[in-house]
Amino acid sequence: MSRKKPDRKERLRRMIRLICGIAALFCLGYFVYYIYMSDSSSSDFKKLSDIKDNEDLRTVVKAPQGSVSVTLDKQEPPPEILEEFNALYLKNRSIVGWIRIDGTDIDYPVMQSANEEYYLDHNFDQEKDKNGSLFIDKDCSIWPRSQNIIIYGHNMKSGKMFGTLDKYKNRSFYEKHPEITFDTLYEKGTYRVMYVFNDVVHEESEVAFKYYQFIDANSMQEYKSNMDEMAAMSLYETGVESYYGDSLITLSTCDYSQDAERFVVVAKKID
Repeated sequence: MSRKKPDRKERLRRMIRLICGIAALFCLGYFVYYIYMSDSSSSDFKKLSDIKDNEDLRTVVKAPQGSVSVTLDKQEPPPEILEEFNALYLKNRSIVGWIRIDGTDIDYPVMQSANEEYYLDHNFDQEKDKNGSLFIDKDCSIWPRSQNIIIYGHNMKSGKMFGTLDKYKNRSFYEKHPEITFDTLYEKGTYRVMYVFNDVVHEESEVAFKYYQFIDANSMQEYKSNMDEMAAMSLYETGVESYYGDSLITLSTCDYSQDAERFVVVAKKID
């Protein structure tokens, strides 16, 4: 006796199950790939950190001194590169420093390129990488040093790059981790967090305070005006004051909360 052919509804159900099965396998494969790439990225940055902190390499590897990096279009030659950066600088001369924040996953080299979009999707080894790299604004300079160095990075859901920067939204986290370490090629630096705020990217023609345009103030009055604007937006008061002549860093990443596009942390150099 011949089998009864499945009716149209049964065929449709089988097709749906097949499609769902394929989709599930694809999702599983992507998840495994994502975890692999995430672990690989963590391993790569750990190797870079080890290179930076390896004191034996500092005496063996010597970066060229007295020459201006391709990312620094300045006439005055910079001082000697800190020994801890020698090996990393020879691997990629776009490196300008290293940033660490206790209590977060942030422990990365900081890059700079005339093409600001390059390190949005390239890593330290100049390979395509969706995590990108942390990088400073193309108009900032580590020598001679800009008053405010703006550092950008992706807010990755995995926690990579600036994915854990938003911990500073909680005052309790700030109170336990008020300081940020940012060393440039030429000087070490400890910074105290001053302001923490959300903001949007304004239209170019819009008359508004744009934190991402504040690099060097031309006067004490202009500097104070910028400080007042950021203080007014800050999610909480830190009690940290800043004066014209202070050196600052501004950490900027995407923000996925309602009515905001950027999450920003501003800190001043204290040591």
